[in-house]
Amino acid sequence: MIACLPRNLITGGAGFVGSHLVDRLMEAGEEVICLDNYFTGRKFNISRWIGHPSFELIRHDVTEPIKLEVDRIWHLACPASPIHYQTNPVKTAKTSFLGTYNMLGLARRVGARLLLASTSEVYGDPKVHPQPESYWGNVNTHGIRACYDEGKRIAETLCFDYQRMHGSEIRVARIFNTYGPRMLPDDGRVVSNFIVQALRGEALTLYGDGSQTRSFCYVEDLVEGLIRLMNAEISGPLNLGNPAEFTIRQLADQIRQQIDPALELIEQPLPADDPLQRQPVIDLAVQELGWQPQVNLQDGLVSTIAYFRELLDF
Repeated sequence: MIACLPRNLITGGAGFVGSHLVDRLMEAGEEVICLDNYFTGRKFNISRWIGHPSFELIRHDVTEPIKLEVDRIWHLACPASPIHYQTNPVKTAKTSFLGTYNMLGLARRVGARLLLASTSEVYGDPKVHPQPESYWGNVNTHGIRACYDEGKRIAETLCFDYQRMHGSEIRVARIFNTYGPRMLPDDGRVVSNFIVQALRGEALTLYGDGSQTRSFCYVEDLVEGLIRLMNAEISGPLNLGNPAEFTIRQLADQIRQQIDPALELIEQPLPADDPLQRQPVIDLAVQELGWQPQVNLQDGLVSTIAYFRELLDF
């Protein structure tokens, strides 16, 4: 008897993380439906699978309901960089709330398991460092980042309420800073900003003095964590990120070393509510999933820089 592989729905499947997840599931021989409205996703990211009998691409906005027959829902749809989610903050909040509500409704109707791509931004500008899943966060509920931060917090709430009320199978991943090929060159994230500036021979812009910290997880490591979480028997929330902590200035120095050590650094004012520290506690992921990142920052930057060189023709 041949075992049936699951049929997967990936919202935001043409995006940065979503397209890497599409690759992994398709390479494993599973069926994939990719749902995207192309706000930040790009058809190019999943072009290799267009026309494949196990792949289907649907242009759709998750704020509108959709009826599909699937076994697993990977709910990644939502702009994740400030420059994009602040473009239309009301739409960002709607994407997190209505999008998650619609996907949970679909999951309930067809009996699918749903994984929510939540975020480390639920911790806000943390007063606890590093951040374990038990920390409730320090979020400015009416600041310029709240459309995303609070949107993801209510998305988590919806997931756990559906679990309590309807017995829905949910998995909640809190994703920390992720980088790698297929990032958008204009997404405003620090890794892509620095690489693009460096390749253009420009000074690298530090916001603040560069002493704020982040923890950078390579996209392939993250996708492995998402797959393990979907297959595990833990609902979460569960941190997925690289616990190696770097200052933004250290990141800039690593990128300069790989592209042009002579490039200058310039300082600009720190944006409002920008977190000063960000580092995950991943003990739960190690214990429950047997997962921890394998790619260090230096090696991950090599392939990411190579991607941007080809993309921008430098």
